[in-house]
Amino acid sequence: MDLYIPIIVLGVLAFVFAAGSVAMASLTGPKRWNRARLDAYECGIEPTPQPVGGGRFPIKYYLTAMLFIVFDIEIIFLYPWAVAFDRMGIFGLVEMVLFIVTVLVAYAYIWRRGGLEWD
Repeated sequence: MDLYIPIIVLGVLAFVFAAGSVAMASLTGPKRWNRARLDAYECGIEPTPQPVGGGRFPIKYYLTAMLFIVFDIEIIFLYPWAVAFDRMGIFGLVEMVLFIVTVLVAYAYIWRRGGLEWD
């Protein structure tokens, strides 16, 4: 249990800091409310009415999110390999080169199909 004490202390400190920040902001912040302040912020663009149920999103958003996940997982696999590179030797190098080539083939395919173009 002694090993968990620093983790518990860090969690408690993080919670106290977060709760204290919210409490101090509500106590010391300005209290001037008006109609413009209560409106939704849309980056200066007038908000457009949305259909009931939220409307439909183009499939491009979901494809972009999935691409992000795939290439993010690649980075997650590269980190342990880089840490244990000395112990794996030539076998680890060959396996990682094959992995990177596979991912680069997928990247080239997506690039050629226009999956990275944001319209």
